[in-house]
Amino acid sequence: MKFNEPAGQNPIDNGKVVGRATDRIDGPLKTTGRAPYAYERHDVAPNQVYGYILGAGIAKGRIASMDASEARRAPGVLKVVLATEHPPLKTGPMNTARLFGGAEVEHYHQAIGIVVAETFEQARAAAALVRTTYDRAPGKFDLAAEAEGAEFVPGDGPDKAPVKRVGDFAKAYADAPVKIDVAFTTADESHAMMEPHATIAAWNGNKLTVWTANQMIAWAKRELARTLEIPPANVRVDSPFIGGGFGGKLFLRADVVLAAIGAKAAGRPVKVALTRPMMANNTTHRPATIQRLRLAATQDGKLTAIAHNSTSGNLKGGDPETAIAQTKLFYAAPNRETFMKLAVLDLPEGNAMRAPGEAPGLMALEVAMDEMAEKLGMDPVEFRIINDTQVDPENPEKKYSDRNFVQCLRTGAEKFGWSRRNAQPGQVRDGRWLVGMGMAGGFRNNMLMKSAARVKLDGGRVTVETDMTDIGTGTYTIIAQTAAEMMGLAIDQVRVVLGDSDFPASAGSGGQWGAANSTAGVYAACVKLREAVATKLGLDPATASFTDGRVIAGNRSVALSDAGALTAEDGIEYGDIGKRVVQSTFAGHFVEVGVDAYTGEIRVRRMLAACDAGRILNPKSARSQVIGGMTMAVGAALMEELAIDKRFGFFVNHDLAGYEVPVHADIPHQEVIFLDTLDPYSTPMKAKGVGELGICGVGAAVANAVYNATGVRVRDYPITLDKLIDKLPAVA
Repeated sequence: MKFNEPAGQNPIDNGKVVGRATDRIDGPLKTTGRAPYAYERHDVAPNQVYGYILGAGIAKGRIASMDASEARRAPGVLKVVLATEHPPLKTGPMNTARLFGGAEVEHYHQAIGIVVAETFEQARAAAALVRTTYDRAPGKFDLAAEAEGAEFVPGDGPDKAPVKRVGDFAKAYADAPVKIDVAFTTADESHAMMEPHATIAAWNGNKLTVWTANQMIAWAKRELARTLEIPPANVRVDSPFIGGGFGGKLFLRADVVLAAIGAKAAGRPVKVALTRPMMANNTTHRPATIQRLRLAATQDGKLTAIAHNSTSGNLKGGDPETAIAQTKLFYAAPNRETFMKLAVLDLPEGNAMRAPGEAPGLMALEVAMDEMAEKLGMDPVEFRIINDTQVDPENPEKKYSDRNFVQCLRTGAEKFGWSRRNAQPGQVRDGRWLVGMGMAGGFRNNMLMKSAARVKLDGGRVTVETDMTDIGTGTYTIIAQTAAEMMGLAIDQVRVVLGDSDFPASAGSGGQWGAANSTAGVYAACVKLREAVATKLGLDPATASFTDGRVIAGNRSVALSDAGALTAEDGIEYGDIGKRVVQSTFAGHFVEVGVDAYTGEIRVRRMLAACDAGRILNPKSARSQVIGGMTMAVGAALMEELAIDKRFGFFVNHDLAGYEVPVHADIPHQEVIFLDTLDPYSTPMKAKGVGELGICGVGAAVANAVYNATGVRVRDYPITLDKLIDKLPAVA
């Protein structure tokens, strides 16, 4: 199905199933332990054995020698495959770090071998017997030290100019009566998802099947075939349930590749799970940033100039953390300047983590907006409202498809009780606690991606098949809701099967694009199935309606089950509709914190998000997505930081004991409000994503609340108590 014009009235608008708060249909499987996650697929291949991956003990240099003789003699060991005995694997366009093979070491815990044994304990013990020596080389591990020599990142315009300028920023900034110039840093962060990267691999002749944890099935199949240099037709990827990804499972990683290599070498199915240290240092992470914001305004609060630049680091050939992305679009200002710089570092690969770019970028932009509002003597909400825009500030002829940011701010402020905030910092106390309120805007673009599905009707019931994944987001349920709405059925009459590369390729889970695009693909397949059903029943497809298990056209009403068995397959494809307008999602985030006046301990007391993301397909699971993002943002603001050993180039706190994330005791009640909007430019579903919007801006709202509580402005995240304690107001 081609989608290139705004959606009109369609069956989804009936709203009998779609848009209703619905329990997850996969919930009983998960709560009873019957949901099959990758490492638990004991039944898919007989005689499984265990692989244990060795990680490099240096961050930069070469392997001088590897001696696996003792390991190969160890009890239960079937095979040992060493990097020095294996040619370097090809690296596809989705990967920066090399995954296996050869003596060169690019980062700490790079995979340098796999031991395959009958039991996990035998594989782990034998791996400790492999003797490796290295020729260590000097490495670059400190972003701050390398920032001055970082190179400009080419821009996205036709001339690739690295500095994007609109108007005359320098003059406007120099002439402005009110201006600020502030710098921020954000830390390296780990995805820290509950389920580790895990894979079971089995060969049947020259055909490979992997049962793995991966967010993007079609990408994984393509990249695995390319990496192993086998035909894509010989690769099957199966991933029906994923225990969290946050971008860390978007791409092919060492667990998949080495499980396949180990299985080929051992002649047995091999299962591999990465240890926590390997997850932190071998896979991807969110890179740290150094950001600078300059804002200029008139006395009445109108922004006249805005500049944002960001420096981040990555392996050679890697990409930057695009922290300036939202600043190009969020607020009106006629004079603008943005650019990024990238330093080459010898740390593990930096790549996508929930809301890449916007999450750390808004942690800076929205604090800068708060500082400017204070300097102007304006309320932070009103300051944002008067700088709202309904067009792309860099391309004013391009309008937003639907932008209700102001409504998010006003609704959130009213529900949160923002009017009770004391604008003067450090004035509100509750016993030993200094209490403050903060807010920030949230922004995340909406992305359109092709997505397909197959729908089967049999006996009045429908089965949906698509390689779409469920990473804990509720995909099973919203796809079932879509098919049920389209075919006039109850949700329990729909069966959903996901995550198999033998099914039609979907948008996959990532970038907040999964829900809207995958359901649009199911919509397209159901449109084709509806036509086939009506035709078979002798009804007019153009006028037929589907409701309560019946098909109605004119004065005829026929049971859907009378159509027998039919199959339809289709997908959603977009023309230039995504380029004609700006499609984005918005939020107003509000936070109240308490700061211990004696110790500087920060406690989040209340949180609220008011969100604009088009039609909300399932308010219950959408709320879960938003509060999950809000929780991650609290972590980024207050505790999450991968500590780097700058001598040897690795993340020291590479487990869940040392890498702190928020737990239930850290998070108060979270209120989420969804505006009742539709965006006909997005998809036929008129929906947009919310999964990353929940993290966008919340960190800044926390930081602004801490400032309001204490009068201490911390611009280096995370805001730990050591950055506050010597600056707190006097206790007596």
